Amino acid sequence: MVEITGVFPHSRAARAGIREGDILLEINGYAINDVLDYRFRLAEEKVILRLHRGADIIEVKIRKDTYDDIGLEFGTPLMDKKHRCENGCIFCFIDQNPKGMRDTIYFKDDDSRLAFLHGNYITLTNLRDADIDRIIEMHISPVNVSVHATNPELRVKMMKNKRAGEVLGYLDRLADAGITLRGQIVLCRGINDGEELDRSMKDLAKYYPRMDSVSIVPCGLTAHREGLYHLEPFTAEECAAVIRQVNAFNEILPERMFYASDEFYVKSGTPLPEDEFYGEYTQIENGVGMLTSFEREFAFFADTLDEEECSVKREVSIATGEAAYEFMKKLTGSLTEKCPDLKIHVYPIKNNFFGGEVTVTGLLTGQDLADQLKDKPLGDTLYLSRTTLRAEGDLFLCGMTPDELAQTLGVNVDFVENDGAEMVEKLMALQ
Repeated sequence: MVEITGVFPHSRAARAGIREGDILLEINGYAINDVLDYRFRLAEEKVILRLHRGADIIEVKIRKDTYDDIGLEFGTPLMDKKHRCENGCIFCFIDQNPKGMRDTIYFKDDDSRLAFLHGNYITLTNLRDADIDRIIEMHISPVNVSVHATNPELRVKMMKNKRAGEVLGYLDRLADAGITLRGQIVLCRGINDGEELDRSMKDLAKYYPRMDSVSIVPCGLTAHREGLYHLEPFTAEECAAVIRQVNAFNEILPERMFYASDEFYVKSGTPLPEDEFYGEYTQIENGVGMLTSFEREFAFFADTLDEEECSVKREVSIATGEAAYEFMKKLTGSLTEKCPDLKIHVYPIKNNFFGGEVTVTGLLTGQDLADQLKDKPLGDTLYLSRTTLRAEGDLFLCGMTPDELAQTLGVNVDFVENDGAEMVEKLMALQ
């Protein structure tokens, strides 16, 4: 049961007399505990809501089109609390955060509902048979699974959870029920690479096509690992070897299923694959094919610019993580060659906040940007990736706001989605 915190005026719920403060117990006789229950049971043309109002239990009948909303609001998007992660993964990035950050930064979620709603990855250790039954009944798909290793003993060791091995059996149940699966392997040097990676790929390949893709990403290592499991970063040569290993395994499969993340390519200096390599880009949110997609979009839009658009006179700047610096320099260089009166400064930002091996753009902080860009020519606008901000778009990881950064640097600060076409539009002041 969940409390209704708002009723939209003139909605079906309002017309039916539902009030703020009512407790929603059931829809069509089924208990409602969270957003998945609510959305699934609401997808009917006739719904009977059982409500608790004060001392009374009342029923309200509403007729509607199958997928229409009825106009209720709840306290949280999930309608209850997020499920906290029960694992102690040796590579957990949250454990490597510096002290003194916002409390929410240290919260570890492992919530199957977020996997469905927002594409989060789950480890399955939070789930029980009843949860799997619900996923199958509601046909929640795809389900994104952080696998890491299919060797049960190794998975237990890596995740420090005694259930980590046994819950791999849930993959069979989900695949047999027709649920699409997407996998992720966070690769740790000397732990689950080499022969163990071969074993994991072989075990997961049997789920194809129900498991349509698996990303292999290197574990992120910050400078704040005091007291944590000792892990070493992959060398450039080892990154190249991982790419070769993954691609060689794909050669024995009917379709490409396993993908090394962009980080392996960038660190090893291996040329990025072409667009067709990534198919439907099912793992792009996991850093697989993101640079190739961005470059394709950037180049396509830049090629459509006419002579008048290319006559723009402007000076702007871009700040990026160290890993993407050369990539961004190449792209913007191709644009300024076509538009000679467009001047673009590209600055690599060293991540002093997290330190260690952290070079990705999405983990840059306002403080590092402020410290390293002061006194630099920035033009009329500084462009940053939208990924540097939290989901609400109002704060960097360090707690600084975009307005504070703009004020500190004395420049307009604008943000770009992970979209090459949008980047060209903004640089050219076409939007």
